[in-house]
Amino acid sequence: MNWQAFTLTARLAAAAAAILMLVGLPIALWVAYSQRRWKFMVESVVALPLILPPTVLGFYLLVAFGTAAPLGRWYMRITGGTLAFTFSGLVIGSVLYSLPFAVHPMVAGFRSIDQKLIAAARTLGAGQGKIYWQIVLPLAWPSLITALVLSFAHTVGEFGVVLMVGGNIPGVTRTLSIDIYDQVEALNYSSAMQTALVLLIFSYALLCIVYGLNQRFLVGGSR
Repeated sequence: MNWQAFTLTARLAAAAAAILMLVGLPIALWVAYSQRRWKFMVESVVALPLILPPTVLGFYLLVAFGTAAPLGRWYMRITGGTLAFTFSGLVIGSVLYSLPFAVHPMVAGFRSIDQKLIAAARTLGAGQGKIYWQIVLPLAWPSLITALVLSFAHTVGEFGVVLMVGGNIPGVTRTLSIDIYDQVEALNYSSAMQTALVLLIFSYALLCIVYGLNQRFLVGGSR
């Protein structure tokens, strides 16, 4: 087991999941309750990473991180460096690539809430912010946990985007998925098998947590 890659992967997944919860929550609320006719365009942008090849997203991120692009020039002026082949670049790429895994579960949870409760709260004079914080979010907490776990797990398993954006720099951008690839390239199948088995068990355990919590919530809600 490459513990350096393990630690870096855990840091990357934790950072991406935390950012996705902050960024994805307002997006999910807007998608779930907005009546805009062009809402489908925003939903399509959010879902795009599900069907877009990771190398395509990674390529455009590399272009955006370069000094010829506004983002790259701005970051160069602020920090004196580039986003490409850095941990910060990996975080940005992971957030974009895992965005639908955070937004879609939250949207489903918000849409499942009985609209009569929201209408009653408005009738009693509750503002939009109070409705969200005291009614919508507490009732949708299983969906929020699902979004957090799925975005974390998806980031752990990323390969194409992180390889395109970060390359393969030990201790900086080499994640566990890239380490498995390196071990296979070096014909070190025993090490690759060990790391792959750890990721398999980890992914299965996270999915058990998600489905278990959702089942418990559904059973509890039906009583």
